[in-house]
Amino acid sequence: MQAKEIEAVHQQYLQKEGRTRTWVFVTQLFLFAAFIGLWELLSRANLINSLIFSYPSKIIALLWTQLLDGSLLPHVGLTVWETIVGFVLGTLLGTLLASVIWWSPFLSRVLEPYLVVANSMPKVALGPVFIVLFGPGLTSVIAMGLAISVIITTINIYTSFREVNPNFVKVVQTLGGNKRQIFTTVILPSTIPTILATLKVNVGLSWVGVIVGEFLVSQMGLGYLIIYGFQVFNFTLVMMSLAIIAVVATLMYQGVAFLERRLTSQFK
Repeated sequence: MQAKEIEAVHQQYLQKEGRTRTWVFVTQLFLFAAFIGLWELLSRANLINSLIFSYPSKIIALLWTQLLDGSLLPHVGLTVWETIVGFVLGTLLGTLLASVIWWSPFLSRVLEPYLVVANSMPKVALGPVFIVLFGPGLTSVIAMGLAISVIITTINIYTSFREVNPNFVKVVQTLGGNKRQIFTTVILPSTIPTILATLKVNVGLSWVGVIVGEFLVSQMGLGYLIIYGFQVFNFTLVMMSLAIIAVVATLMYQGVAFLERRLTSQFK
């Protein structure tokens, strides 16, 4: 096949892929608009309980009101800050623990059953312990986020370390490489895709941990607004807080996905 024919086929593929992305986006927008419209219609027709589920126009009105009076942004800012801190620390600490465990085969055999037990333990049950240890404040909330994300991060990355092709390791050993060189030139680069995929998982886990932590101890944040809304039967406030969480979590996920695409293209 000549170069011009290859280029023509490539251009056809790009055009087809572009059309597919456009239709996917349009379909996603249509489904979202249909969901919002159906929700509004069913609530106003009293076919679903509007007291519990509220309806979109009422949620938007409350959101606009709280944005204008400045009462919402401090809650959103605090929760986002706690989530980002928990997300970053959970990923870094989990990667560090996985590296230490990989470095020492003895330590990996000792800690493996404990990691399994820690992963199966309901992390929410640790909330009262964190409150006693760190007090009812920001540190307890971040600790809850860490508790949920760090164990699964450690297990995923350590498992990926162990699954690196042993032939690559043997090549470095044959060339006289030490363990540090094996880790930096073979193990870590080979697990970059797993680390990036773990970042995506940690976005959701960090949000879960922070919101649960705010349920328990916080006097500010989106988790606090949800609990307060339940207490005063203001379910519009609850739904508004959940909608904000969904939007911000999606933006964080897309940011991680963008980072993954950029880094993956560099390692190809």
